[in-house]
Amino acid sequence: MPAIPAAASQSSFRESRRELTSVLAPIERRCLIWMAERLPPFINSDHLTILALVSLVVAGACYALTPVWPAAPDFVVVCLAANWFGDSLDGTVARVRRQPRPRYGFYVDHVVDAIGAASLLGGLALSGFMAPVVALALLSAYLLLCVEVFLASQTIGTFTMSYFGVGPTELRILLALGTLAVSSHPAPVIAGHAVRLFDLGGVIGACGLVATFLRAAFVHTRMLARAEPRPAAPKAA
Repeated sequence: MPAIPAAASQSSFRESRRELTSVLAPIERRCLIWMAERLPPFINSDHLTILALVSLVVAGACYALTPVWPAAPDFVVVCLAANWFGDSLDGTVARVRRQPRPRYGFYVDHVVDAIGAASLLGGLALSGFMAPVVALALLSAYLLLCVEVFLASQTIGTFTMSYFGVGPTELRILLALGTLAVSSHPAPVIAGHAVRLFDLGGVIGACGLVATFLRAAFVHTRMLARAEPRPAAPKAA
């Protein structure tokens, strides 16, 4: 595998502008900086990233164990809180300590997110709370939007972390509340029909992610087309 020239690549790499406009972002940002400034020095950003990954894998395992372990959903909520702590704080710690590794952090963070999402939705598919086909559709829609976000980050220079006021933290809260709800009422009656809450939420979520992907792809394609108009054909000699 060819080595990356550290000095040259660091000078040529330009980190994308982060765009986080979720409802809780202003409060969350202040809380994260406060925690990062008080975190023990022996805990670094890599430790927090590992915590974020392990917590989602364990959350997926807890979902999968729900049919034989009724208390598993409670542990899912704990894992989601641990994931928020690790995933949200790792980059903040690096910035507060002035130890940024933008290429490494961007790459590792999103590899971890992809593994965590697959683990979480795989566990939901085995839990009985969500039909496997719905879990697969939701995972596919999530990864589709991730691809668009990463491409836009590279070509436009903007890394979008939230849409319509909803970001990762808000999604964790909704998932935690849904988990607590389905542990006691797995299939509430809606319009006279028993509907699994996570099936309903999963279908709505998948449709919303696909719609967001299509809108973002259209907007960014038009933006890039205007920025790079088709060159005029060369005149014949």
